[in-house]
Amino acid sequence: MTTVAPTLGDRSDMGSTTTNETNALIASDRVEGTAVRRPNGDGIGRIERLMIEKASGQVVYAVMSFGGFLGIGEGYFTIPWSTLRFAPELDAYVLDVSDEQLRAAPPASAEGNDPSYDRNWEEHVHRYFNATPYWSI
Repeated sequence: MTTVAPTLGDRSDMGSTTTNETNALIASDRVEGTAVRRPNGDGIGRIERLMIEKASGQVVYAVMSFGGFLGIGEGYFTIPWSTLRFAPELDAYVLDVSDEQLRAAPPASAEGNDPSYDRNWEEHVHRYFNATPYWSI
């Protein structure tokens, strides 16, 4: 018997409808725009893009928008992918951080360009979010 797992629905309207698929994979364009919430369901932001390691093809970061109103005053943060988990019941990715922790996090641009995109910067981001670096997994 095949188990049908819930996954994110069509993101063309940025809505939160769900559809059923028969595998555990999801296209990157269906992740972009997905809500990020706290474990209690409160909204934090949304995933703007994924950062993928070229050599392995592994998703290593999500660039998340946070704050602002209608795109004004939004901040962008590079979140280690390993710190997010998908919660089907919320139709969102869950990140357990406070607003204060996000405001103090290393910022990123909406395009995923970070102030100093090198190994030292990556180590800083992983330490900040208490995440195991992807290159040591």
